[in-house]
Amino acid sequence: MKLRYLPLLLLFPAFSPALAQPGATGGTATLVYDGREVGGVGYVLRGDGPRFDPLPVARALEIEVQVGPLGDSHAVVLDQRKVVFGPDNTTLLSVPKSGGREQVSQLSTAPIRDTAGIKVPIELMERVFGEERNVDIRWNPEAARLELASRLGNELVGAVQVVHQYRVSTVEIEFSAKPKYRVEKGPSRLDIRILGDTFRLRTPFVNPGDPLVKDVVVLPRTIRLELAEDAATGEPRLLEGSAPSLLIEVFKRVEPARETLRPETATPSFSVGSGASRAIVIDPGHGGSETGATANGVVESQLTLQVARLLKTRLEQKLPGRVVLTRNDDSVVPHGQRVAIANQNKGELFISLHFNSYSGSRARGAETYFLSRQASDKLAESLADAENAADPGEGGGPSDGLDLILWDLAQSHHLSESQRFATLVQQELNTTLGLPDRGVRQAPFRVLVGTNMPAVLVELGFISNPEEAAKLQDPLYLDELANALVRAVIRFRSREPAPEAGGQP
Repeated sequence: MKLRYLPLLLLFPAFSPALAQPGATGGTATLVYDGREVGGVGYVLRGDGPRFDPLPVARALEIEVQVGPLGDSHAVVLDQRKVVFGPDNTTLLSVPKSGGREQVSQLSTAPIRDTAGIKVPIELMERVFGEERNVDIRWNPEAARLELASRLGNELVGAVQVVHQYRVSTVEIEFSAKPKYRVEKGPSRLDIRILGDTFRLRTPFVNPGDPLVKDVVVLPRTIRLELAEDAATGEPRLLEGSAPSLLIEVFKRVEPARETLRPETATPSFSVGSGASRAIVIDPGHGGSETGATANGVVESQLTLQVARLLKTRLEQKLPGRVVLTRNDDSVVPHGQRVAIANQNKGELFISLHFNSYSGSRARGAETYFLSRQASDKLAESLADAENAADPGEGGGPSDGLDLILWDLAQSHHLSESQRFATLVQQELNTTLGLPDRGVRQAPFRVLVGTNMPAVLVELGFISNPEEAAKLQDPLYLDELANALVRAVIRFRSREPAPEAGGQP
């Protein structure tokens, strides 16, 4: 669920007059951050504890708070989530930015609303602000001071490496433990703000004279990428593991070509290059003796071909341009040959269709993947291993190790667009079909490696789930799946930004 679709004002009661109890007092306290006065903060003293205006505290900690139009609903915008609260309600609603399931927790005492606005208990600020910024929050009633004190966080140690290949520079920042961070972009720079902890390099960074990254400046709480004037960055990607790494692709900024809509269809036209229109390439997974998963009377290779043909028809009905299938019969097509078909047809999008199967029968829903050198989680890694092992190994696909890394770097400038398209696909499948959100993930799928275009792999459902397998054999349901993918393509082609996500599952 995305926060912007949530009827926030319905969660909380309407405005009521001042709620201070008889005999309650209040005023303006001094706000202190690490021993330095940073302003004032309104407060009210009540029998069940003090309440404070959260906005000055949020400003001091550089945390965004969104306030509803009536001043009742408040949303705290954190690194990975948004937290919603309001007056006269002990509920905290936490909504992940990645689109996962919201979480509800309870406060001991509720925020209140008085004539000056909302006031919240220290417990709320500790659980939301304090945990995010690694600070302690203490009320000193004798001095009328609200004191914020940074905890002694961990010192993260790591290294920075910049590699330029295939007109793309990749900045890799290695950490000794998983960092909490915030990304801030400015003219010709990108800042990684370390939250709560500090960071230092094991050895000094040596600038390799990169054409896109002028320098990387490392301070205890900020890592700044100083960019060339014509450079732009993709969204940083955190690869977790024993040595977590933050990858940032930097590429030369290209102004998007202006596109016009055809009045008869009111949908975006396809770009044209070298005298031929670029194609959407649909890849029905598996084929021939490589059947893929089989369960509940469903054979994956047959079902992917059925959906691919249906999707091709729907795309040709809704959008001008070419649609190409990597196979149109039950034949074996190596991964490298599928990639070659996509590149030879000047593919604009590559969509590889698959269906999931687990040993259990309860899993259901769709998953959308884009390429990464490392899997975003263990399940993604296992799935990629299984899909890659099924490749017959013919057709010139990259081998393991260095070749795979070089292929990845060669098309890393497509990763941001791949992530955007994957997020749009996942949202359409979730909201349109009522599927549980299993998220956008990353993994080193061989069939995506080397595609010179935005590319995703979509697991459209679980044939191991009897209920879902039955739906997947219904032509009407398959038509809904195809139409959801068509809508994602249209939104992608109209350059609609992806919903807040991204990120990482």
